Amino acid sequence: MEYQKRYITDQVATDLNQKMVFIGGPRQVGKTTLAQHFLPNTQLGYLNWDIPMHREAILKRELPDTPIWVFDEIHKYKKWRDFLKGLYDQYHHQRKILVTGSARLDYYRYGGDSLQGRYYFLRLNPLSVGELHLQSMEEVQTLLTLGGFPEPYFSGKEIDAKRWSREYRQRLIQEDLVSLEHVKDIQSLELLMLRLPELVGSPLSINSLRKDLQVSHATLSNWLDIFTRLYAIFRLSPFGSSRLRAVKKEQKHYHYDWTLIDNPGTRFENMVAMHLLKWVQFEQDTKARNLDLCYFRDIDGREIDFVITENKQPLTAIECKWSDTEISKSLHYFKKRFPQCAAWQISMTGTKNYLSAQDIRVAPALELLQQLI
Repeated sequence: MEYQKRYITDQVATDLNQKMVFIGGPRQVGKTTLAQHFLPNTQLGYLNWDIPMHREAILKRELPDTPIWVFDEIHKYKKWRDFLKGLYDQYHHQRKILVTGSARLDYYRYGGDSLQGRYYFLRLNPLSVGELHLQSMEEVQTLLTLGGFPEPYFSGKEIDAKRWSREYRQRLIQEDLVSLEHVKDIQSLELLMLRLPELVGSPLSINSLRKDLQVSHATLSNWLDIFTRLYAIFRLSPFGSSRLRAVKKEQKHYHYDWTLIDNPGTRFENMVAMHLLKWVQFEQDTKARNLDLCYFRDIDGREIDFVITENKQPLTAIECKWSDTEISKSLHYFKKRFPQCAAWQISMTGTKNYLSAQDIRVAPALELLQQLI
């Protein structure tokens, strides 16, 4: 298959001229393919810690004489921070260094000698409507069905996508988790991974879930943190403001692989969440904008699926519906209190497309998702 240029490729090229570049993101999202695109030869200069021959070359410091080195999964090496710091300090005027990993490199970099000031960190997320230049809701439905990871999406087959998703979840735990985290009760953690897709879209009650799994609150919180670090899930905090009687504690969670979710409406909400997170992170990583993706819920039960904030002020509020319906009362409530905040109600199967008297945009999801990265 012809190389699919990814949305951060140009930024990677620019940043490599100044510092090391770290690319983080979920496994099999396309990081290695993107990184090898920068090599004159896809094999020469590529070093993967999981490959014994490459690992030996790293440990012996017998590195290929190439203008760029690509280190894949090197964060599994206990001394990887010191190793990269030494390489950069010695060679940054002569070599470009690109580092990729399927875990939160921004988290696992802590400890030991600091790499601060020596690298740029970019996150690569799954394929999206904007990146694929989709032009119809039928194409959006295909993306919803197959997911945003390159292999299942470009296979074009739902059964292949399901098989890929099952294997993906197993490898996430058996390979990445075991190599990076100290967890004794792997079986219970696997049960949590199977349970989480059923709970997407609502604030996650750790107390309720810990009783189901018969583990402590601290243990369950740690497991959720692990899944976040390994890009299995991402979590959104509630937006709070003095103008609102907002709930300020419980988080919602979503999956990078939205095909894990059976309910069509919830799967659609998760796909939109992933699109919004992708845009927010791209703006954070490339423009240093102080953006955040949240949700809104108040003590009176009003709720909005997503709120994007900048400098802690609401920028855009988005409500997801499966089909055409009346504008959410919660969206009306929010828009009245924050009139400068853009407000959208988008649907997966609806056809209504208009601007309401309250300046709320109602449209098929394509209209909003095409505007994102």
